[in-house]
Amino acid sequence: MFRASNLLKTIINDTPSRVLDGSIVIWNFTNRCNLSCLHCYSKADIDSNDTLDIEIIKSTIDEFIENKIKFIIFSGGEPLVRKDIFEIAQYAKDKGIITYLSTNGLYINHSNAQRIVDTFDYIGISIDGDEITHDYFRGLKGSYRKSIDAMKLVQSKGGKVGIRFTITKTTIDSLEHIFALSEKENFSKIYISHFVYSGRGLENLEMDLSKEERMKSVEYILNKTFEYQENGKDIEIVTGNMECDAIMFLKMVKKRYPHLVSKLVSRLSAWGGNSAGRKLVNIDSFGYVKPDPFFPFRLGNIQEQSFSDIWNDKKSLLLDRLRSERQISGKCTDCKYMFICNGGSRSRAFAVSGDLWGEDPSCYLSEKEIA
Repeated sequence: MFRASNLLKTIINDTPSRVLDGSIVIWNFTNRCNLSCLHCYSKADIDSNDTLDIEIIKSTIDEFIENKIKFIIFSGGEPLVRKDIFEIAQYAKDKGIITYLSTNGLYINHSNAQRIVDTFDYIGISIDGDEITHDYFRGLKGSYRKSIDAMKLVQSKGGKVGIRFTITKTTIDSLEHIFALSEKENFSKIYISHFVYSGRGLENLEMDLSKEERMKSVEYILNKTFEYQENGKDIEIVTGNMECDAIMFLKMVKKRYPHLVSKLVSRLSAWGGNSAGRKLVNIDSFGYVKPDPFFPFRLGNIQEQSFSDIWNDKKSLLLDRLRSERQISGKCTDCKYMFICNGGSRSRAFAVSGDLWGEDPSCYLSEKEIA
């Protein structure tokens, strides 16, 4: 994740940027879902079965402490379909782990909203465009209104809530709507995820943006970041699954705040770009551990091995390569910004070329710009 707003604010005010001293796990607690989204990386559907019982889940959370896992994103499928999701989240919270909920919002109602706010440190609700676009993309008429109502309900209970938006050819024309909606309703965060080729997303590659469309969109997103900072608008902007956004951000800072460039470069270097297998890990609904949710290869399964043994496997060549200085082919070979983006998405590279260590095909920077 590239936390553009936080980074801009802290370099301007000369304050420490928000850094997590540990790792993040994105955990798909279920593959059941009441929607059929076109981009779903886990191919979730209502007929899936949960395979992880709560005792295995709790014992794995116990291991997180010794492995410096400080943050769990509760995902799915739709995580709220699990009746024990609150017990799981509270167990993690009691261990001092930060809990985020990633949901479509359709199961949030007056009977559970306060419990959700009390149990999760942040609630991200998926809104993929204006009403027509969202309902089409999510496969359910009326889902937009229900999700917006859920966000307002969480707000009314004192919860921190924000939008999760995936940018594709289907949703790109709604980008301005997402920002206007957040400004109107004063939602605290906009998380914009770039498209990754996995699950249904791999079956719908034509949904991805062209490099020209992506660059134009990122420029708009980052310009809104500067606008909010300069106008004191307290809406956080974060982008995901496209680490070269940080390079675009650096170029824009050079024009606006040239005196802050060296400070920014230092912080971007410390951030380190793509963190799959380093500070990011995924556990899917079947217990498989992967470097990120989209990754084409598995490291092991918590129903067969302990999480610690999987995450600390010294014999894993995959983990070793992900955690070492990455050797990426293509235009990454001579890119002067590799220390910032770390080569981008390995999942996209493999999906397109079959080469896990090839260049990220969605990188929108030209060879001239990175030479």
